[in-house]
Amino acid sequence: MTKVHVFDHPLIQHKLTYIRDINTGTKEFRELVDEVATLMAYEITRDLPLKEVEVETPVCKATSKILAGKKLGIVPILRAGIGMVDGILNLIPAAKVGHIGLYRDPETLLPIEYYVKLPSDVSERDFILVDPMLATGGSAIEAVNSLKKRGAKNIKFMCLIAAPEGVKALTEAHPDVDVYIAALDEKLDEKGYIVPGLGDAGDRLFGTK
Repeated sequence: MTKVHVFDHPLIQHKLTYIRDINTGTKEFRELVDEVATLMAYEITRDLPLKEVEVETPVCKATSKILAGKKLGIVPILRAGIGMVDGILNLIPAAKVGHIGLYRDPETLLPIEYYVKLPSDVSERDFILVDPMLATGGSAIEAVNSLKKRGAKNIKFMCLIAAPEGVKALTEAHPDVDVYIAALDEKLDEKGYIVPGLGDAGDRLFGTK
């Protein structure tokens, strides 16, 4: 059964306010997304398994803990998801990075996969799928489908801002995927934008219109 985690950490909420602000420029927006992704990565990795090892400190031998070697993969949904990758790699530099590209069919409005590049050992990795926004949920659902059909078994989805409609759609389609959110917003508008949201994350990250 899906668990939905909404992070209420004060630093995340503080930085998210400036991410939302229309007056925040591209450079600062990019840096803030990077910082929030790092803070979220700290929370999302809380349950990573540990094992005990013996180390020699300057004083004596000691038993201490290190990560138990579970392989991790970070997969941004192109293009906006790229803005969150470096922030996660700051904490988990050994993680491999894949990419999933989707576009929306102009007639059906459904997401269509156009590019997938993943680590070769998909079935051996735990994946963090990232996209700044979870709006209708269509892209996230299709990206999880892409991972699963290539052998991924353990997937977490991480985003900055989500609409209730998107959370409902994703959790119903993939009840085995936990969802991690910095803010759960009010609703979608008639154009499918999250309200109050932050506008188009890709445009604001890359300075495009």
